[in-house]
Amino acid sequence: MNNPREYPAERPLVSILLITYRQRDFVAAAIRGALAQTYSPLEILISDDCSDDGTFETASSAVADYSGPHRIVLNRNEQNLGIGAHLSKLAQMSHGELLFVAAGDDISLPQRCAAVVEAWLQRDRKPDLIATDLLDLDYAGTQILGTIQPAELERYRGFADWAQGYPYVVGAAHTWTRRLFERFGGMPPQMSSEDLIMTFRAIMSGGAISLRQALVEYRRGGLSRGKQRRTPADFIARLQRSNRSSLAETDQLLRDAAVAGVLPQMQQAVRKRQRREFYIRDVFGAAGTLQKLGLLLRRGGPDPGFRLRMFVYAACPWVYAPFYLLKRLIRRGG
Repeated sequence: MNNPREYPAERPLVSILLITYRQRDFVAAAIRGALAQTYSPLEILISDDCSDDGTFETASSAVADYSGPHRIVLNRNEQNLGIGAHLSKLAQMSHGELLFVAAGDDISLPQRCAAVVEAWLQRDRKPDLIATDLLDLDYAGTQILGTIQPAELERYRGFADWAQGYPYVVGAAHTWTRRLFERFGGMPPQMSSEDLIMTFRAIMSGGAISLRQALVEYRRGGLSRGKQRRTPADFIARLQRSNRSSLAETDQLLRDAAVAGVLPQMQQAVRKRQRREFYIRDVFGAAGTLQKLGLLLRRGGPDPGFRLRMFVYAACPWVYAPFYLLKRLIRRGG
């Protein structure tokens, strides 16, 4: 990897962090979107998270004959890191002042980098996160179904706004400053998403803004949207993955809150969420039905209805099998 050149201050070097995992059929289109960016100077980091389906080979072929102005870096992780740690690794490898998130199943429109850089410079480089709208792309990539508008992030001016309710965000259309990583550091491997973490960091730093321009085609049904739950076992597997990610995300929020000087406020804000996630972790991790029953009957923690539902999934998931069978039959009939 060559050392970056020096560029005029009015045209900052920016980086696209394009991460992919098991997206062989989509990654070439995502790479074409990155290569088509009209902004320069730009470096594009394309990284596969240890896929086993030929994704990396497809990505390599997609850039093999590229001779345009952008600097290309190819990477393949030796082990799967997950979204948060994967992006953190690329942030360390990159050199740009602005870091554009790009997923291997989505497509950045050619003007994306230029529009975001212009908005950032107009605001004297102060915002630490810039979010844009997205075009809702069907799974096949042949039809635009509408526009996705995340939250107006300018309304979140500090922790009090954050504590009123997390904003609706879509990380695939986010751009961060390098300053956020320099202040807060990277993210752990267990996290399956980074968007709330980075939004909180920005709100507690230079601020976050939303551009009402749709600059990313966001693929419906991609890996980021999850898979259908066809059996109780499917639901349980997804629930446990989500639980591990949520616990890691909450821990990271607490660490970031300590850096930002609002740890007591964050501890209060995440208390209810932690109780639910701790209960899920414990009830599925309990050795037998009696231990699970003891957790169900213990005072405190989440509300009784939630505890009972998770207990049934953990202790006797077969109870839900007829419900999932009925869902499959209805889906086939439709």
